Parts: sequence; C-alpha cells; structure tokens
Amino acid sequence: MRCVIARFPFELTKFGVLETMKDVKPEAVTGDYVIIGRREYPAMQVGAVITRQDRRDFSAREVVRAMTRLGFTCRTRSEATAGPLQQASALLGTSRVV
Repeated sequence: MRCVIARFPFELTKFGVLETMKDVKPEAVTGDYVIIGRREYPAMQVGAVITRQDRRDFSAREVVRAMTRLGFTCRTRSEATAGPLQQASALLGTSRVV
C-alpha cells in the first residue's frame, strides 16, 4: 500500500512492517502508539524504523494514519486512559511502575 510520510511515498505492507519491527525493542509509550504483534510501540519510533528518517521530519499523526490503513491498532496513551495503578504512580511522581 502506498503511504505518504514526511512528503515521501513509501510502499508498505503489513507483513513488511511486522518483519521490520520484530527485533526492535519498544521504547516507553507516552502519546500515540501502535500495537504490533503483542507489543506497544510509540508511533514516532515506528515511523523512524520503517522510513529510516529522522523523527523531526514527520508527525505521529502521519504514522498513525499509515498504520491504521495497514490494519494495525493505534491508540493514544494519556493520564485519562491510564489504569488506576498508572494514575496513582503519576500522582506520586514515579516515572514508571515496577
């Protein structure tokens, strides 16, 4: 499927994205994210890996639009959508739950 990210056209397939991301360790998710397999990847990390472009060249929204068209589930993580444990952790100022 032809997707435009940062004004450049890319021929992306769901299988190609799965193969590209299979050995990539997910970074911490704070905003928009893409569910690939059983992992949650930040949209900007996915965009940087699949396009090999600098993260400043595109927006998370462009990546989310492309990944949604390919059939991946995309969501936004915020305090409102975080679970009670994450909300309590945020209120206490802890950066992550162990």
